[in-house]
Amino acid sequence: MDEMFDKLQAVADRYDELNELISDPEVIADTQKFMKLSKEEGELRETVEKYHQYQDVTKQIADDDEMLREKLDDDMDAMVKEELKDLTAQKEKLEDDIKVLLLPKDPNDDKNIIMEIHGAAGGDEASLFAADLFSMYSKYAERQGWKIEIVDENATEVGGFKEIVLMITGDKVYSKLKYENGAHRVQRVPATESAGRVHTSTATVGVMPEEEDVDIDIDPKDIRTDVYRSSGAGGQHINKTSSAVRMTHLPTGIVVAMQDERSQQQNRAKAMTILRARVYDYYKQQEEDAYNAERKSAVGTGDRSERIRTYNYPQNRVTDHRIGLTLNKLDRVMNGELDDIIDALILSDQAAKLEDLKNNG
Repeated sequence: MDEMFDKLQAVADRYDELNELISDPEVIADTQKFMKLSKEEGELRETVEKYHQYQDVTKQIADDDEMLREKLDDDMDAMVKEELKDLTAQKEKLEDDIKVLLLPKDPNDDKNIIMEIHGAAGGDEASLFAADLFSMYSKYAERQGWKIEIVDENATEVGGFKEIVLMITGDKVYSKLKYENGAHRVQRVPATESAGRVHTSTATVGVMPEEEDVDIDIDPKDIRTDVYRSSGAGGQHINKTSSAVRMTHLPTGIVVAMQDERSQQQNRAKAMTILRARVYDYYKQQEEDAYNAERKSAVGTGDRSERIRTYNYPQNRVTDHRIGLTLNKLDRVMNGELDDIIDALILSDQAAKLEDLKNNG
């Protein structure tokens, strides 16, 4: 615990320092610096508030202990003991909260994401399930006040998607959706199935933090860019110029093709955003594979091939296999009510990190 208090005091000192800095007229005049320091101050605020609450509760406990050593009448004695019981419970809760707040932060948690949903095994039914997942995440994003933009899509004749790529922007998007990485399995009777048999299909979801220039350096020499004519939406919209763009990252072989926008410049910018995220994700995945070979995380490796969740329509049931969570409200989950699942995954991840810290700290 002493080590934790040293860390807390250091955080509180830094918080006070930041508050002084952001009220300095010179810092206020430097917008970029002011924003950076304000963000850091905001990130430390909750930890410092909990620390101060903890200090207050600890002082009250010491005062009550002192009072119990004196000669009190029965009523007063009972009242102080009852208060002490409440304060001790508060102290334990604050200790747990503070430990979680002091866990190392994922540097990507505040970022926007690029999400790729692919229909995998199961033909038409897999593409329809990919469309259902897209709808589920769109509704969840709406509930969170996030913005969704479709970057690329490859629709199927039955109304599903072979692949759909989205950009989701808003507050702490990656921190909540990073656990969606992996294979999602659906069990249901397809609309095309006359005998009423339940089929199993899968779709994969990839979640990548949106990368800015500072996060990953891609050498322009490592990118081959080809331009070609967009196939267009038909009629007069067929593109007469070469506005579609295909970018290939030579060291990894990652390819991004973009023909959504009217201008080559817009397609280049979008393709570059996706390419940057995919290349970052590729290298991050390799690092995680090496790390997970030594120690496997409680919520899985994030490997796209790893089956993370089953959506069972006949029984209105959804099961997250990583944490053994089963909910009998699939209809509500598909309507974007993902909070119960995501909160449970975050808690499980925090518990695993705390255990890790205890064993290796």
